[in-house]
Amino acid sequence: MAKPIKNTPTLTGRDARRFVDNMNKNRNSRQAPEDYNRQKAVYEKYKNGFAL
Repeated sequence: MAKPIKNTPTLTGRDARRFVDNMNKNRNSRQAPEDYNRQKAVYEKYKNGFAL
């Protein structure tokens, strides 16, 4: 029988502030076009390779 999944604890204090700061810092950051194109090529390769 599977074990029940526990609830995720709520962030409080410094952990919560650090999480919000990281979210705000990365909100408008963009991935470099070279990285995006490389990852998209890998995705397309696997998508086409595993199609039924």
